[in-house]
Amino acid sequence: MIAFVLLIACLPLLAVIAALIRIFMGPPILFRQQRPGINGQPFTIVKFRTMLEDCSLPESQRVPRLGRFLRRWSLDELPELRNVLHGTMSLVGPRPLLMEYLERYSPEQRRRNEVLPGITGWAQVNGRNMISWERKFELDLWYVEHRSLRVDLKILTLSVVQVLRKAGVNQSAQTSMEKFTGTALGDAAEKY
Repeated sequence: MIAFVLLIACLPLLAVIAALIRIFMGPPILFRQQRPGINGQPFTIVKFRTMLEDCSLPESQRVPRLGRFLRRWSLDELPELRNVLHGTMSLVGPRPLLMEYLERYSPEQRRRNEVLPGITGWAQVNGRNMISWERKFELDLWYVEHRSLRVDLKILTLSVVQVLRKAGVNQSAQTSMEKFTGTALGDAAEKY
């Protein structure tokens, strides 16, 4: 219900963003990609496109000013409300990673897929894309073990604060996190 209300409330903003992407970056407006959902089952995530289609450019040059703006304010994530309405995502949960990472997870890391992936999550409000993969998995597993309405409300509140402060956004030339190649996971039961 919350996702439906947010989607309706954001329709004018969604229309403006779509028009800007069409004008300054060209089609397609949306980015679609298979991601692992609950129990690792694939689903199609839908986001606003933030990168140019020209794969011959280095990644740092493929994200134009508009794309950086959308990422910095997390506006590229708004179409994921559609995924929430379809039941493939939740407002809160571990962020859905790439399908290719599934085979690299340790048995403990695989537990992050015991819940629906989220638009925001505990790792996002504790460092976003500025933390290591090990830390991200620890935070995701903490969420799996401690999820509750109270925790979700806290994460949603902190997410709004993070976006307004632009905290945890990687401002370096590298526009995305490094690829996950597999890691040893420490004690995920640690309390945060």
